[in-house]
Amino acid sequence: MSSVADLIAALPDLAWLDADEVRLRQTSYWDASPLQACALARPRTTQQVSELLSRASSSAQTVVTHGGRTTCVDGVRGQADDIVLSLERMNRILEIDCVEGVAIVEAGVVLETLQEAVAEKGMVLPLDLGARGTCTIGGNVATNAGGVNVLRYGMMRNLVLGLEAVLPTGEVVSSMNRMLKNNSGYDLKQLFIGSEGTLGVVTKVVLRLEPSFSGREVALVALDSFDAVLTLQAHARRHLTSTLLAFEVMWGSYYDAVTGDGGHRAPIAPGAPYYALIEAVADESGGGNGLVSLLERSLEAGTLADGAVATSERERLEFWKVRDDFERILEASPVFLYDISLPLRSVNHYIRDLMHSFAERFPEGEMHVFGHLCDGNLHLFLTPKAQTSNPDDVRQAADEAVYLNLSRYDGAVSAEHGIGREKKGWLHVSRSEGEIELMRRLKRMLDPANILNRGLVFDV
Repeated sequence: MSSVADLIAALPDLAWLDADEVRLRQTSYWDASPLQACALARPRTTQQVSELLSRASSSAQTVVTHGGRTTCVDGVRGQADDIVLSLERMNRILEIDCVEGVAIVEAGVVLETLQEAVAEKGMVLPLDLGARGTCTIGGNVATNAGGVNVLRYGMMRNLVLGLEAVLPTGEVVSSMNRMLKNNSGYDLKQLFIGSEGTLGVVTKVVLRLEPSFSGREVALVALDSFDAVLTLQAHARRHLTSTLLAFEVMWGSYYDAVTGDGGHRAPIAPGAPYYALIEAVADESGGGNGLVSLLERSLEAGTLADGAVATSERERLEFWKVRDDFERILEASPVFLYDISLPLRSVNHYIRDLMHSFAERFPEGEMHVFGHLCDGNLHLFLTPKAQTSNPDDVRQAADEAVYLNLSRYDGAVSAEHGIGREKKGWLHVSRSEGEIELMRRLKRMLDPANILNRGLVFDV
């Protein structure tokens, strides 16, 4: 009997799917090909995860973990001899404590489900991103998700108070701290946040909540230069202080592409070089410190070329759709998505250099850019439109254009999406050999059989 058959027989309560049933699933949101694996396990408890990994480690059976499968970096693809471990049935919200401001959830809870549950209690989960309806809390932890509210609340690392994880050997590490301050020895939860499931499987999480706002102000503005964009964001951070939630920038080509014929309604006219989407907690003091007052002063100073303020929740969501819903750009094929970060002073120079390098390699290509400007995080969509019989050569040339330019500006190859398989050949751009070797040592120590998410981030 094979080791996989032994596992299935020994652990019958894991709601197994066989290889044929697995192939009925799409690999990920970004990869429509059938999922490959010899079996897929769907545990309900941490103990079941522990038993599976303990047995898998003993037999050197490789395991790939799945949350919402919204990863952008080829992080969930299986091979024919892998077992997929899906946390889709570990989806309970265990507690929402409004006094302490914490939520305790299982890793398979969908982000939007938790957002809605805490909103009913008058609280806010600060994490928010475009994939909210599909991504899971465990995946958010594993990738140290960022999203649109990083400016005020930080990344997922700042929101996790405690967690429970199962090591590749089956040992359970439970550090379900619910206090904001706990400086008692090593903070072991940090090992698992952002490790892309290579060091352990997160099964439960304690998250920090915030009181809900009375309302939000949202504006979309057009700007004639990148200097004007930087000026506006500096003024927004200074004058809106703790009320500023998001400052998103869209290059004109992106805005025009998503609002063109058949696209989203354009809240303001297309054709400007830059657009900024700004969201802040509504100013109810009447003291002139709100978003509208900032925009009025910026318009008088000549910083803005045009602008509109949402007057209803429906309009607010329409403004955000322009930023979040880029399906029209994905209609061409292939389209390569990149997630990078840079010092603010380097953003404009880097994009100009990249546009030049990309145009040299792909004269017919298109490039679309948007991002979370205040934290230097940019998302790039590169559409080469190249005629070639070797797609790998096209991808390699696009990667070189993005990452070789990035290395000159001290940028990071991943801001919030992780490394996966897609970026591991470029990890050296952002991490020294000493750092990478220490990562390898941690992996070898915690996963001596190298079974968990094998091949992600780096090769052991």
